[in-house]
Amino acid sequence: MQYKNNTKQRFNTIQGLRSLKDTLPKNIKKVINNRGQVYSEVLNNWKIIAGESLFKFCYPKSFKNSNKFGVSTLLVMVQRGKEVDLEYSKKEIVDRMNNFFGKTVVEKIKFTSFDYEEKIINKEKKLNRSVTKDKFDNQIKNIKNDKIKKSLIELTKIFREK
Repeated sequence: MQYKNNTKQRFNTIQGLRSLKDTLPKNIKKVINNRGQVYSEVLNNWKIIAGESLFKFCYPKSFKNSNKFGVSTLLVMVQRGKEVDLEYSKKEIVDRMNNFFGKTVVEKIKFTSFDYEEKIINKEKKLNRSVTKDKFDNQIKNIKNDKIKKSLIELTKIFREK
């Protein structure tokens, strides 16, 4: 590889492919970084922004930045049955977010419900489901060598735990 001093770019580059970061104009980079940064900061600090009580049953799903057609919106997933609690504290969350960032970042919050119990049931079904099928269990039981049989049973137990 040859090193090349490219006068049109800010950095010296290796001849060949350039990173996308270096090819974008500075204005566009600021917009992209700002939008992504807001959502990542909200995810990292959701416990502080939402508060301890609301943090247990809701989480941010996506963030839409403001444009010509709409205002900046945060989409929050809420456990079914807890929507009312979050609706009452909607204004407080918007104020906390804007204070956290030091500027008006979010103007509107939308809620989407999800079934928490359904997820628990699905996890239990996955845990109860064996990795090895019944036909393999029967084949393992038919093995005459005790050492091999015990080692295969131990192996299936390890797979079930994972």
